Amino acid sequence: MDLELLTQNLEQELLDIDENSNTIIERCKRSIVACNKLLQLFQREINKNGFSSVPEEIYFFQFTKQMPLQHLIYFSEILSFELQFPKADKVIQRKFTRKKIQNINRFFIYNLDFIQYTDSDYHHFDREYYTREFLDNYHIVTSKVYFQDSKFSTPRDLLLGKFRAYGWFLIYLENRLANLTLTLPSTENTSDKLKKLAWPFTNTDWVELVYAIYFAGLSHNNNLNIRKVSKALQQTFDYIPKDLYKTFQHIKYRKNSKTLFLDSLCSALLLEIKKSHE
Repeated sequence: MDLELLTQNLEQELLDIDENSNTIIERCKRSIVACNKLLQLFQREINKNGFSSVPEEIYFFQFTKQMPLQHLIYFSEILSFELQFPKADKVIQRKFTRKKIQNINRFFIYNLDFIQYTDSDYHHFDREYYTREFLDNYHIVTSKVYFQDSKFSTPRDLLLGKFRAYGWFLIYLENRLANLTLTLPSTENTSDKLKKLAWPFTNTDWVELVYAIYFAGLSHNNNLNIRKVSKALQQTFDYIPKDLYKTFQHIKYRKNSKTLFLDSLCSALLLEIKKSHE
């Protein structure tokens, strides 16, 4: 069984779910099902055939399993957040979101040693962290159990998944908080404001355009990061994008053109130019 191919198929499935979900709740629920399904398939395969070597076991728990596991945690956290999100009062909503951000920051501080080990690309504890041999010697340092099995878990593979997923979730929360701030009542005369344009394209198209503008030089001239470029576009278009960073990672791994939306814009422009000369 080609486990790497299965993870690639899940990436595409998650993209399809993103494109065809009407709400973030729907997207999370469908994504969680897809991730759980692949993890269960991995579990059956590992329990049946095991590993041929320690390096193979380390690679599986440190990399292969992480793709569905990290997405499972990410979408589980978003689903929990959105279901508990206050329905009214922007002040309470912002307070709720800030508290969630503080909790995540505490998680990073509490696990600082492991995070430094991971970010520094160290490997001297990989056998202890990412094989099942040392499960009795290391405690599972996480309060939430998303997917746990003594034959399918190591002392730190769940913590690694949580660390990566929380990084994505933190970005999601920061965007959520920024959007709440944008919706605060303004003292400006609303009659003087230009009506925002509808965004008739997909979320992936938005991300592709934002990154293109960013890398073309807008960031250097205006000292903007990706989120600020996206926020600037939101002043023109009536659209709230989702998962800028994660979506860009999916764009990078497209099998064909990496710039499908930009290509379509060029084609449309060239076609009109051609018509104007006929």
